[in-house]
Amino acid sequence: MTQAGKQGITTLLQQAVAHHQAGRLAHARDLYRAVLAEAPCQFDALHLLGVVYRQQGDAALALELIGQAIAVNPAQATAHCNLGAALQDLGRSAEALASYDEALRLHPGYAMAFANRGNALRKLGRAQEAVGSYDRALALRSPYPEAACNRAAALLDLGQPQAALASAERALAGQPRYAQALCVRANALYLLRRLRDAVEGYDHALALDPKMAEAHAGRAMALHRLRRFDEALRSDDRALALRPENAATHAHRAATLLALGRQPEAIAAYRSARRMLAAQGADTDQVDFALAALGIGAAPERAPQAYVKALFDGYAGHFDRHLTEVLDYRTPAAIDAALRQAGVDIKGDVLDLGCGTGLCAPFLRSGAASLVGVDLSERMLDKAREGGLYDRLGCADIVSFLAQENAGIDLVVAADVFVYFGDLGEVFAHVARVLRAGGAFCFSTETCEGQGFVLQASNRYAHSPAYLRTLAAAHGFQVALLDASPLRSENGVTIIGQVAVFRA
Repeated sequence: MTQAGKQGITTLLQQAVAHHQAGRLAHARDLYRAVLAEAPCQFDALHLLGVVYRQQGDAALALELIGQAIAVNPAQATAHCNLGAALQDLGRSAEALASYDEALRLHPGYAMAFANRGNALRKLGRAQEAVGSYDRALALRSPYPEAACNRAAALLDLGQPQAALASAERALAGQPRYAQALCVRANALYLLRRLRDAVEGYDHALALDPKMAEAHAGRAMALHRLRRFDEALRSDDRALALRPENAATHAHRAATLLALGRQPEAIAAYRSARRMLAAQGADTDQVDFALAALGIGAAPERAPQAYVKALFDGYAGHFDRHLTEVLDYRTPAAIDAALRQAGVDIKGDVLDLGCGTGLCAPFLRSGAASLVGVDLSERMLDKAREGGLYDRLGCADIVSFLAQENAGIDLVVAADVFVYFGDLGEVFAHVARVLRAGGAFCFSTETCEGQGFVLQASNRYAHSPAYLRTLAAAHGFQVALLDASPLRSENGVTIIGQVAVFRA
């Protein structure tokens, strides 16, 4: 190529970059193409044309062009970073991570590569590593609102709403009118149960971006918690108008319709959620469970583990306060009283099934030689650890945990656990095996009539006294006590259940 030809290409490239930087993407695209017509292997034109196509929503063509640029010059960190972004757009997060790592190998101080790497790690479910990558980005560039905002989202994934709130506020300090950061901040406030503040935060985000479906959906959840169901339903409807195939929003809308007493519409909304999950190849167990609680389909033998885990992971930060201030929760006290009434001395090795944050631990610890707790929610167990009363804590399904325990337990307690189990036969069999002769099994259930158990519209199981007595006989237990007892309140109504003490 002649010198004049090279100068012409340089001029075209400079003009293309100027249009690109000014946001005139169509002009930039045409000029990059003109460069490539003269010099098909020109690195910058290939690379930046790929970036334009990604900005215009064509990630597949972006990937092809940036890949061609890297074949010309593999030593450019920015190209590897942009390749990673295109891969990320295509949902290929593992390959994106490898591209970001290559960019950082070439340029260890590349803040954007660390930030984008955090995004890929978060998509891969590696939230703790994502936070570390965002931290590296923020150490290299400050302010960096996008990295701080995405760091906040990763902290929410980890169940750390207070830290997420601080990170979102750091993002907003650098960019006050940042709609996504306002939404993430509101998400943190929601999880901290600062519900009115959360609604205000969602409103601020939506004032900047009225088409942010995530903010409409989050606002609906906060309004539902505030029992402002009509407003919550309108927010769900706005979210679905923007993102009609979002199964989670359909399911939340169903719960809101139920709260409004509109059961047929709620069933239709749950069915919409189920149809979308099935089309995506996703698990439908939780929606099936909600439908079964409304009498649609057969009730499963127990609540889905994912449902129970998500329920209590979400509760962990404010569980004790919610139980005492909102639900007037009396089950631990009822368990304590039942053990005393049945003449059970708390001693030896004690196992607390579904221990949660450890509400039964204070009275169990007083006489126990060892106290073990097990729960499905790691976040609840984090709170239990803070109390320092357990000798061992296990994060597991209680049936799986019991199956691996050796015999020799003196007391097994299950407070407000069996509301998530219908058929209790397997649990009773394991408890009978692990208890010493003369050991005690104390638990609570909600109550129903008849000979068996039912799944209630509250998504909680109830068990009849006759069913519990039948199980006791089948597994060799003596019924020392089986009495009605107030367990909690719901919407101002006392829930009467039963507390049992069985002897091995």
